[in-house]
Order: sequence, then structure tokens, then C-alpha cells
Amino acid sequence: MSVPQVGAVRYPPLSTRENMLWNSAGSIIYLACQWFVTVLVVRLSSGYGAAGLLSLAMSVVGTFGTFANYKMGTYQVSDIKRENGTEEYLGFRLITLTGAFVACIAYALATCPLDALLTIALYFIFKGVGLVIDILHGVDQLNRRMDFIGKSFILQGLSMLVAFTAVFWLTESLNGAIVAMTVAVLGVLVLFDIPHVRAFEPFGVRITAKKTAYLLRRSLSAVVAAVAGSAIFTVPKQYLLAVLGDASLGIYSSVAAPALIVQMGATYLYVPLLDIFPRHYLEGRKDEFLKLLGRTVVGIIVVGAICFVALGVVGEWALCLLFGDSIVPYAYLLQPVVVASVATAFLWFFGDLLITIRCFRGNFIGNLVAFAAVLPLSVVCVNFWGMNGVSFAGAAACLFGAAVMAVFLAKRLGEMPEQGSEAEGAADGETGKESDDGGK
Repeated sequence: MSVPQVGAVRYPPLSTRENMLWNSAGSIIYLACQWFVTVLVVRLSSGYGAAGLLSLAMSVVGTFGTFANYKMGTYQVSDIKRENGTEEYLGFRLITLTGAFVACIAYALATCPLDALLTIALYFIFKGVGLVIDILHGVDQLNRRMDFIGKSFILQGLSMLVAFTAVFWLTESLNGAIVAMTVAVLGVLVLFDIPHVRAFEPFGVRITAKKTAYLLRRSLSAVVAAVAGSAIFTVPKQYLLAVLGDASLGIYSSVAAPALIVQMGATYLYVPLLDIFPRHYLEGRKDEFLKLLGRTVVGIIVVGAICFVALGVVGEWALCLLFGDSIVPYAYLLQPVVVASVATAFLWFFGDLLITIRCFRGNFIGNLVAFAAVLPLSVVCVNFWGMNGVSFAGAAACLFGAAVMAVFLAKRLGEMPEQGSEAEGAADGETGKESDDGGK
């Protein structure tokens, strides 16, 4: 595919519908390929050692991925006044990746077997390439060309699956297969993502110490909030383990796996809108903001309802197909898991929405409220409902947090300026200027 030189031709923007379809299609295919990797590592192995090692690497790297990401994706795509350049977002991403890598390796040295260290390091590098690509995807979204994002995800997913399968099948070396996946996604970065970004703006990496300190301070509360939010379902799961044992936790986790579809479906619905909401906000178009907000909320509910009904019809069959007949008696766990997934989607949505209008305090407090609520809820719900208590505790906590965020959102919308003026404190144009609650 020929790509125009910088500044030569600007790709015309796509409609919101087209962007949603491309983003959803690419993301789903990429997630499916990731899942196939975890299946193939078992199918192509002579034992379960490689699968266990890969699971450990994914878990440890995922723990530090939040700090590597530093919530810059949402921040970048809502930076419609271009407060920071793409080269600065790339520079900052490389800094957070380096810091997270050092912390990850230190943690692995302290808590993991030494023979797992290389695998964890290689898997971190693989995920790091993807996080660099995410910054370039932010440029695509700001220019309303999420078809490039979808195509990139498809290329990443298929190429890493083929690379992993080929190397692991021939050598049964997990480390070699991870290196092959890394080379595959690097190829997508160099041959596809960078050329398309250069069609919109020059490509480079540059950031000053002052800007680094500013971005670290600016999004710190969002990172802490993300860590708190990610622990909401960890708490009731750990309590379930302590009260009913590892078998109960294993059953619940197995049944809950298909519910990821609900959360991801909701994410694909609202992520393409994260640069539209702040435009309406900054331009004082409250009616358009509220209309889009209403449609998104209804969309999340519809996605949840469809999955609720679908899993009610085919859920038992799907669980039996995936895990065998022994899981069938626990199919009753599916519907509460879907409800919990919808509640989680609302917490994510309102949190990201507050970040787009630079209300970091609302995102921070909402996630902390959800985390604080899940502590007593876990004890009450698990003791009363058993395995279903995990879903009920997590759902209630997420809804509490989302309600708090909605209050902050309503307050911000009440202070929204008239159309034609700019909203102070949201996506400020000056590098050193922060909103009243930014960074707190």
C-alpha cells in the first residue's frame, strides 16, 4: 500500500459508525488471537510447564502494565487542543515503559523463580511494543481514521499468532516464540503504523524533563485510580478463596471468562467517542454532549442485555464445550457475572469520560469509593451468596463508584460555558496550566 508523504494528502475522516466498526473488528480479532496463543501453548506442548510459565509472565507483566500505560491513551485522544505533541507522548511512553520494566524485573527477582526471569522480561518487551503502537493509534483516532487502528490490530493479531505457532511448534521454546511475536508486532509498527501516522504529522520522539514531570503529575491520580479500579474484583475473589477454597475460585473464574465479551463490547462502543465528548464540552454544546452521553449509556445497557439473553440460551452449552460436563452445574453463575460486567463497563466509561474533560478528582474519588465499598461487600455477599457473591459485591461497588463519578460529571456540565466560549480547566492549551482538580 502506498502512503503519501508528510503533509501531501490528509486522509478524510470516517463516520463515527465506520470508526466503531473498524475498532471493534480489529480489537476482537486481536483478542481472539491472544486467546489462541494461550490455547496453542498447551496443545503444542508435551506438558503444562510452558503454559504455566506464560500465565505467570502475563500476570506479572499485567500488574506493571498500568504504570507503563500511565492512563495516557485516554488523555491523548482527548487532547483535542494538542496541548502535547505526539513526539512528547511517545517520549513519555518510553520513559514510563523503562520505569515499569525496572520495577517489574525487581518484583520478579523477589517473587518469581529465577528461570522465569527471562520469559517475564521478553514478554514485557512484547507488550511494550504494543503500548508504543497505542500512542500512534491515538493519532489515528484524533484524525478520525480508526480503520488504521482496526487494520493494525488485525495485522498484529494474525502475525503474532503465526509467529508464535511456527516457532513454538518447531522448537517448543517459549522464549523463542515470544521473541518471534515481538518481531512480528515490530514489523507492523515499522511497516504499517509509522507510515500512516506520517501521513498526518511528522514522526519523532522528543520530551523535556519539564514536560515529563508535568505529565507524571498530571495523570498520577488517574493511575492510582486505575490500580484501585483493577482491584475491585480481586478482593472478593481472594475472600472467596479464603472461605470456600481454590476449587470454588477456579469454578467462578472459568465461568466468568466469557463475560469479558460484555466488558470489551462496551469498551469498543465508547472508546471511538473519547475525542468527541471533549469537543462538545469545549465548544459549549451541552445538548450534543448529553445526547451522545445518553446514547452511549443506552448502548452499554443494550450490549449487556443481549449478552445476558444470549448466555442464558447458549451459556451452558458454551461452558460445556470449553470446560467439559463438570462445569454445567455452575452455569447459574453466568447471569450475575454479566450484570457485574455491565457495572464494570459503566465505571470504566464514566472514569474515562471524566478524564476527557480533565476532571481527575472525580475519576480518582469514584474509583476509591468503589474500592472502599467492595471491602465490606465482599464479606457480606460471599458469605450470603457464595460464588455469586463475587459478582454481586463487584457490581454493587462499581455502581457506587459510577454514581459518584456521575455526580462530578453533572457538576462539570452545570458549569459548562455557553457555546462559543472555551471551558477552563479542560484540555488546557498551555503546558503548565492545570484544571482546578487536575493532578490531585
